[in-house]
Amino acid sequence: MQKSYPVNEIKQLISAEGDIVNNNQITTLITDSRRITNPATALFFALSGRRDGHEFIADAYTTGVRSFVVTHKPDTIMTDADFLIVDDVLAALQTLAAYHRSQFDMEVIGVTGSNGKTIVKEWLYQLLCPDRNIVRNPKSYNSQIGVPLSVWQMNDTHNLGIFEAGISTVNEMEKLETIIKPTIGVLTHIGTAHDEGFESAEQKIREKLKLFVNCKQIIYEYDELLKYKSDIEGKQLFSWSRKFKLADLYVFSDTVIADKYYLRGTYKGQEVECLVPFRDDASVENAIICWATMLAMGYKPTEADSRIERLIPVSMRLELKHGSNNCSIIDDSYNSDLQSLEIALNFLMQQNQYQKKTLILSDIYQSGLSQEILYKQVADMVHTKKVNSFIGVGKALNEYQHYFKAPEQHFYTDTDELLKDLPDLHFRQETILIKGSRSFMFERISQALVQKAHETVLEINLNALLGNLNFYKAKLHPGVKIMAMVKAYSYGSGTFEVANILQYNKVDYLTVAYTDEGIALREGGINLPIMVLSPEPQAYAKLTENKLEPVMYSFGLLDGFVKYAQQNGIKTYPVHIKIDSGMHRLGFEEFEFDALCDLLEVNNYIKVQSVFSHLVASDAPEHDLFTLQQIKIFENACSRIEDALGYKVIKHISNTSGITRWPTAQYDMVRLGIGLYGIDAAIEPGDNELKPVATLKTTVSQVKKIMATDTIGYNRNGSLAKDGKIATVRIGYADGYLRAFGNGVGKMRINGKLAPTVGNISMDMCMLDVSEIDLREGDEVIVFDETLRIEELAREIGTIPYEILTNISQRVKRVYFYE
Repeated sequence: MQKSYPVNEIKQLISAEGDIVNNNQITTLITDSRRITNPATALFFALSGRRDGHEFIADAYTTGVRSFVVTHKPDTIMTDADFLIVDDVLAALQTLAAYHRSQFDMEVIGVTGSNGKTIVKEWLYQLLCPDRNIVRNPKSYNSQIGVPLSVWQMNDTHNLGIFEAGISTVNEMEKLETIIKPTIGVLTHIGTAHDEGFESAEQKIREKLKLFVNCKQIIYEYDELLKYKSDIEGKQLFSWSRKFKLADLYVFSDTVIADKYYLRGTYKGQEVECLVPFRDDASVENAIICWATMLAMGYKPTEADSRIERLIPVSMRLELKHGSNNCSIIDDSYNSDLQSLEIALNFLMQQNQYQKKTLILSDIYQSGLSQEILYKQVADMVHTKKVNSFIGVGKALNEYQHYFKAPEQHFYTDTDELLKDLPDLHFRQETILIKGSRSFMFERISQALVQKAHETVLEINLNALLGNLNFYKAKLHPGVKIMAMVKAYSYGSGTFEVANILQYNKVDYLTVAYTDEGIALREGGINLPIMVLSPEPQAYAKLTENKLEPVMYSFGLLDGFVKYAQQNGIKTYPVHIKIDSGMHRLGFEEFEFDALCDLLEVNNYIKVQSVFSHLVASDAPEHDLFTLQQIKIFENACSRIEDALGYKVIKHISNTSGITRWPTAQYDMVRLGIGLYGIDAAIEPGDNELKPVATLKTTVSQVKKIMATDTIGYNRNGSLAKDGKIATVRIGYADGYLRAFGNGVGKMRINGKLAPTVGNISMDMCMLDVSEIDLREGDEVIVFDETLRIEELAREIGTIPYEILTNISQRVKRVYFYE
């Protein structure tokens, strides 16, 4: 059972001030008011970051939370709540978690490095769980907040902890070491991740090694720490290497056998072997780290080999896909534990496109709890999240089905039984979360429910989108609102899928181009204010019915909407006034300001929500004088309109690059567009915190040997300089891969190598020169991603990233994933 602490004890532990009213027993730590379970035993930490947690105390209070750690009491009086007042809320969270860790005398593995931390942690869990009851970070909760929340999970049933720790700058690891207090340290691959937070690679490594300051044993790559002996002296060291025979585990041979890596090495003077069920370099290195860790912990080489051969891939992401019968499918088929279930349920609750929420769940293994306690907790979680339909699969869920009280529920002993019954469940217009332990093979359920599509896929990384949103939030002055542009199918990235994330993360406004785009969002459960840039007069009824807010950019449009409002008895309907400050596309010009003000002054059929304009060249220093002129015109317009109206309006002119380069032009709100998707013309690609959101990928249909005398494709435009081979891949101009990419202009990546196009781009496919690439039919092909960047593709054909993104056709399957 989770250890509990009375509030008065916690007050002493974190050196807090404040009077205690309830003195509740605390078992749960909460940092997000949207993710509250067990509110009666929860302690809410009002963390200050991009958003001030004190703003959400009332939300947490409404859910039933009565215990808070704050820097100051809220203005609203809550006499029945306990407020523990501290100078630093994050430090208090870390202090409490460190004390909780000190209550357990168990072996703890601490994992750090630049890459592979989460995979190594999860694989060590797979390898060691037959012998140990393990507590670990859920997913990749390895930050200053994630680590204390992870360590808080420790309870008396555990006898091993595995915690990863990630840092992005100096003076962070000491805090995490105090919380984790590892006895065994594992160092994964050291790469370039987070280099920007350190003066040098040496400083970064030394900072990471601080996690091991109190470890008895350290597992590391022999050549990685040759320069850092003083940092690890006095420890029991276990090294591995593929280069140096002096290492404790020297891997001297590797051979690919039937899609697996067969490794041979020496350990304690004896030859050992290991079969790794993966072929990519990163997985092989991570497997060797796990191999070394098992040997260092005393496992026999034969046992380590046997277990590593059975390693299964780690799925760290939820995938949101379009299902049949207007369903949304959240696919988490390969992973099931209590912590990841809560994360997945939170993601399910973010989805508003359908009212009905369905959970398909398998039995949960290796929880460390008795089955009765485990499934009582699962049932409580399902009830708290208001799941409408629950489908349990497995003997344990069947045994404890009496705990579940969903309005609709079904129980099956195994996956085959559910698959037979699937047609009779009549899934329709609902969001379905599929959450299963790997042995249940729930991927078969996902395949049965997901819409079939050809193998060209646009993957949308919702974590990256959220990171980009926070990147721009951090640049805003206090109180400045964000309007997110989701027009043109969110720049090709989706409608409600993107809007749900933006709504959940407190964006203030959304913007679409046309009324039907706004209606689609409303039908998808989006209730944020939505501005329509180009309202069509024939759609005014639908616009007002769906509470969409039109932009008025001309007298004709304004007169027409006022007459519509007058005829339909509408008063003070929210509209937005567009000012043409220099783009000369749409909007009221300077000479029209007097007439516009006269019309607005006497009009009670509309209410002006905002006045805005559009910067023409906010990213271009050579046009800064023109931008200043635009700003001057805009400020004049706002001043005169507000004087005429007699009330204040929201003012906004900054677009993505304006946020980056013109902080003085933020006014009341900014409009964030292409920056959400990882592209900002004012910032050099790869030289910032922005992350590309979209990855376009396809597969190889066929590989052919081609002679230099052969021609390839329509009009015989393609050929090879010498005898070689081509791959035909499943993407063409009907998918959005434009014909301009043909004849060597475009390049795609297959198995880590670039392959240029050959010949013309066809409607549904194109050909690549793969003469120098080892590949086969079905291999993955990357059209663009975080390394083969969309900006480069745009330069190749003389266009802009907007056009590349928005040209991706709707027949290309969208898959949204959340890590």
